Amino acid sequence: MRSLVTGGAGFIGSHLVEQLLEMGDDVVVLDNLSTGSLDNLELVHADPHLSWHQGDVTVRSDVQWAMRGVDRVFHLAAAVGVHLIVESPLASLRTNIHGTELVLETAQQVGVPVLLASTSEIYGKNTADRLHEDADRILGSTLKSRWGYAAAKGIDEAFAHAYWSEHGLPVTIVRLFNTVGPRQTGTYGMVVPRLVGQALAGEDLTVHGDGHQTRCFSFVRDVVPAIVALAEEPRSRGLAYNLGGAEEISVLELAARILSVTGSASGVRLVPYEQAYAPGYEDMRRRVPDNTRSHELVGFTPTTSLDDMIVAVAADLSQRPARGGVLVGATESVPVPSPLTHPRWH
Repeated sequence: MRSLVTGGAGFIGSHLVEQLLEMGDDVVVLDNLSTGSLDNLELVHADPHLSWHQGDVTVRSDVQWAMRGVDRVFHLAAAVGVHLIVESPLASLRTNIHGTELVLETAQQVGVPVLLASTSEIYGKNTADRLHEDADRILGSTLKSRWGYAAAKGIDEAFAHAYWSEHGLPVTIVRLFNTVGPRQTGTYGMVVPRLVGQALAGEDLTVHGDGHQTRCFSFVRDVVPAIVALAEEPRSRGLAYNLGGAEEISVLELAARILSVTGSASGVRLVPYEQAYAPGYEDMRRRVPDNTRSHELVGFTPTTSLDDMIVAVAADLSQRPARGGVLVGATESVPVPSPLTHPRWH
């Protein structure tokens, strides 16, 4: 089996690449390194079954090159993180809409199935208990970048479903709920590595808003096997599947757990949204997944505790400077140029 992973040098993508290689796949990675890093692939970069191309999903020739001879596509390349979406809305829209359409169009031409990674952001402000895949989407103004992003990811899903219904392209959609784990950084607004990094640095943990907004965090090593299982299950075609955590927790409670688990003496400081982001930024108060559909089809059950997730993220952040990855500071993470070289990497 030869698999293409777009965004394969990213946080989730790199874990997926490792999983596929362990299963015996030949794996092609397409990534423009805008948010990903070759350091994420350092454990497997010498694997003869891995090849890599630095390119962009919005460039037709890059997508066509990467898709030559593959048997399936995992499309994870996307603009991610609140900061990136708020600060670069136009680039985010182009990547998420045009890039996805180009990947689907090329896959349809060569006749290979696609798994599309989407997001719980598409549910918008819907605060219902246990959001199921057919739940209503409640979005704010498209003039606010967060809801523009949610709308764009919804269009991605609509494109995928249309290629399935009109052209018979085998497409599976997964909606990820706050996936965390090693290799994730706080650079683009990801809350767990940002708060853990602050705790390790002995600085105040900055909680945005009043901190009573709740989330369910899922561990990347629980989620990735489910992604692969759904891609390999023919009955998954044409539908969306939630993959999220089981424990609902407020961000204030999350900060307290991080302080407890890391043994940090840091304090917690509330930061108004208008100070953390652009004026007019909106957040959602609650987001809880209903994983019934994915559980019934492929047995997805999140098993990693939040404390264990925090431990894994803290260990990863602590090791990064030593291995030439990302220097962890309280206010920013600075990417360090990768030393990886290999004839297949270009």
